[in-house]
Amino acid sequence: MSLRQLPEAPTMARPQNYQWDAPSDVLAKWAEHSFAAAPGADADATISIFDVIGEDGWTGGGVTANRISAALRSIGSKDITVRINSPGGDMFEGIAIYNLLRAHRAKVTVEVLGWAASAASIIAMAGDDIRMGLGSFMMVHNAWGLVIGNRHDLREAASLFDEFDAAIADIYHARTGMDRVSIERLMDAETFMTAAQAVEYGFADAVDDAIVDGGNDEDRARAAATAPVRPEIQARRRIDAALAKQGVSRTERRKMFNQIAGMHDAADTATHDAGFHAAAIQRLIDTIRS
Repeated sequence: MSLRQLPEAPTMARPQNYQWDAPSDVLAKWAEHSFAAAPGADADATISIFDVIGEDGWTGGGVTANRISAALRSIGSKDITVRINSPGGDMFEGIAIYNLLRAHRAKVTVEVLGWAASAASIIAMAGDDIRMGLGSFMMVHNAWGLVIGNRHDLREAASLFDEFDAAIADIYHARTGMDRVSIERLMDAETFMTAAQAVEYGFADAVDDAIVDGGNDEDRARAAATAPVRPEIQARRRIDAALAKQGVSRTERRKMFNQIAGMHDAADTATHDAGFHAAAIQRLIDTIRS
């Protein structure tokens, strides 16, 4: 178990008619990011979380509870270091990963290299020792998602989101010791904390210059070997963030891109295909402009 004996976060049923993303402004920032790595266990019992939380539809990557669980099984009962640079993503996956890490049988050290935002900040709270790199950030906010339905669906969603926010606040409260009212204010404001502020508020234990410097030759070699995100994926992510900002659901966004890529339903006729790409692209442009 965690050396700090952190509480287990409650598991909640995932509503089927909701869409879960990191906030659109955070997705836009991440779209410009060129640093990514496959999550998993390195040889020295280090787990790298350098991607969105949850499955990434663009790359087939993303950090999931299944992948972290496999990494932990590979590491065994040794002390581990979890290195985070992530915009967040799926709250449910974030809570599941938090629970996996807090249940690890040895010490868990968390290092925030760039930022731990949204669901990634939940994961960071599982650390027995949380260390912020110089210039890094921690971001906390309320649960964020898209809901489609009538007024009854929206009222039900608001009640559910209250429960989600309370569960997230419980995790922050248990790790930081900050009073609930102050935590809720930070979440309401979608707060980006500098490394020093994260330490001041109790979301981290120390600012560590060595994290920015790469720490040692092995760390620098690993960072140098990290493959950048391909330009076409960055472009798709930027468009995806713009569509999310317009309130377009993830399902609808994927459908648009699938149409542009020609990944249409087999039932479409050849005549329909003739104007298929142009129509899909124009629809996407009109949506972004609206």
